[in-house]
Amino acid sequence: MLRDNAARMSARIDGIVARLHGLHPRLIDLSLDRLLALLEKLGHPERRLPPVIHVAGTNGKGSTCAFLRAMAEAAGMRVHVYTSPHLVRFNERIRIAGRLVSDEALAAAMEHVEQVNDRAPITVFEVITAVAFHLFAPEPAELCVLEVGLGGRGDATNVIPPPVACAITSISLDHRELLGDTLAEIAREKAGIIKPSVPVAVGAQPAEVVGVLREEANRRGAALLLRDRDWSVAPAGGGFSYTDAQGTLALPPASLPGRHQWDNAGIAIAALRASGLGTDDAAIRAGTTQAEWPARMQRLHGRLSHLLPAGWELWLDGGHNPGAGIVLAEHLARWSDRPVHLVVGMKQAKDSAEFLRPLLPHASTVWAVAEPDQHLAMPVDAIVAASGGVARPGPLVADALRAIAGDPRPARVLICGSLYLAGEVLKQDS
Repeated sequence: MLRDNAARMSARIDGIVARLHGLHPRLIDLSLDRLLALLEKLGHPERRLPPVIHVAGTNGKGSTCAFLRAMAEAAGMRVHVYTSPHLVRFNERIRIAGRLVSDEALAAAMEHVEQVNDRAPITVFEVITAVAFHLFAPEPAELCVLEVGLGGRGDATNVIPPPVACAITSISLDHRELLGDTLAEIAREKAGIIKPSVPVAVGAQPAEVVGVLREEANRRGAALLLRDRDWSVAPAGGGFSYTDAQGTLALPPASLPGRHQWDNAGIAIAALRASGLGTDDAAIRAGTTQAEWPARMQRLHGRLSHLLPAGWELWLDGGHNPGAGIVLAEHLARWSDRPVHLVVGMKQAKDSAEFLRPLLPHASTVWAVAEPDQHLAMPVDAIVAASGGVARPGPLVADALRAIAGDPRPARVLICGSLYLAGEVLKQDS
């Protein structure tokens, strides 16, 4: 009975999304006027949110949001969270005062916003953003964490009044068809979330990006909190440390693996401290170990892992752009104690060659895959070509794992290249 009801609710939500897709010819359209008109009809729920921390960047946004939420909740706060995309269920995008929105509440809110919009041209992401604000506004909370969907300046989340703090994670080349062909152009779009007198916590960035962020912050009169100038992270004991003007805070190992997560945790700490919301050191330590974010170097233990020999490890990461490729390569370099096999599936229009280039030297084998229900999956032969012919066709994840399992040496397998692939993998592994 419960399973049947869940299936009905999922079909109801999918039906709403399908109708919304017909209201605008483009999936992404970086403009705010349509959403502002809808929010006015809804009574401007975006003006009735708790204090907001707004998070932009190319890589690490979701992880930073997870650390922000975990640290704030460890301090006793109720936290709304809006992130994208979802991996398995649409509900993953909206967390109300610490709990994922229910199927019933989500469907009812989507239908209400759809009715209020009255078939006016609008994108699905704009509607879902309005739904999140509509759900958040009446519910008491002490913090609202908003993740930018794409870019910053024209992103739907940028309709909010000034937040209490902003955060900008690692910026690299991605969505060039929408944001620009250079790091400077992309950084300027991301910097569009910066507001006058609102502090901005910034993670590790190329010098070109830092220059743009400095210029935009100075122009708007916002305090820029730069890594390795205003705050820093470093290995310490079995964990790492965070240092700023208040001193050095020793932290335990982060729950999200990889040294790149120290940067995301540091951004979260810097933003929380700058927000004035009063998170203490104990809450920061606890949140560092409690943050959860699927498909970010996630160890899998379910059905797919059972296709590999005992003692092997199966990992999943949604990284999909050149910057993510560099970060993943640095992680793989620390896996030199045993062979590493890559299973790669990507989204169409992604720069697959640049993503793969730093990874290939660390891989014993590379397998190209595309799952049947994977959204906008890049064809397997295109991934093989992007690898310079190194990759072998899976063509499915399970096929690749069965083939890899013939290697007699204990190994690690990393599935990566797309958050949409990650969603399909999580469904299969459950």
